[in-house]
Amino acid sequence: MGTFLQVTALKIGYRSAESKMWQAVDGATFNIAPGEVVGVMGESGCGKTSLALAMLGLLSKERTEISGSVVFRGQNLVAMDDRSLRRIRGAEISMVYQEPGIALSPMMPVGTQIAEVVHAHREWGWKQCHAEANSMLARVGLPSTDRIVSAYPHQLSGGQLQRVVLAQALVCRPSLLIADEPTASLDSRSQADFVALLRELNHQMNISILLISHTPEIQASLADRLLVMKDGRIVEQGRFEDLYRNPSHPYTKTLLRRNSTADADANMESEGITQEQLAG
Repeated sequence: MGTFLQVTALKIGYRSAESKMWQAVDGATFNIAPGEVVGVMGESGCGKTSLALAMLGLLSKERTEISGSVVFRGQNLVAMDDRSLRRIRGAEISMVYQEPGIALSPMMPVGTQIAEVVHAHREWGWKQCHAEANSMLARVGLPSTDRIVSAYPHQLSGGQLQRVVLAQALVCRPSLLIADEPTASLDSRSQADFVALLRELNHQMNISILLISHTPEIQASLADRLLVMKDGRIVEQGRFEDLYRNPSHPYTKTLLRRNSTADADANMESEGITQEQLAG
């Protein structure tokens, strides 16, 4: 498949007010191929989100120390200045957060917010930017009606907001989408619909996805490969089915199978996934 993003020996440390260093990510190494979905799993605090933010240059340089490399299309993002990174963010690599409120302003209609992303990266007039925004809204399953386009975030449901944020992330046709727990704030039905939408967009747009999710059934449904993180390290990686059936690290077995409860079975059923399918 080839590789267009290579993370090598990435370390991320946070400095406290007392100048003590806490290592959030310790030597992460992995790659992503065009069109591939790579899942990242681990407990809270294992470094998943730090990893994603570092790839976009969104960590404070005053409070963090970063070493290693994130090479995207031949360019090391870790060594890149802010101006160069701004040209890549949104255009080549985008991110969908767990909470839409992080990405959306409460003071502006959602259609305008999507159009602004296009305007920042394309030398287009506003009419064309808005048309592109409307087109992407339709692609993520929201009708580009005046009610949606002119709505403010508080006027839309949680599921609609997450699709707006997805449209905002994809409107410039990036090569890589980083999705950080994108279904965590949704109910089970909306989760299933959103996972199905991500799968469809991955196939239609050939977009690569770095999928951060602690939910095994979501990773089983979407990820081609899985990275398992513990205490800042990638302790194991491979195809989900292989890791589920024959994990080499005891933490992987615990992580992937601890949700094998009635609640997890119900969630998987809502996505059309069963424990039997996971186990093969």
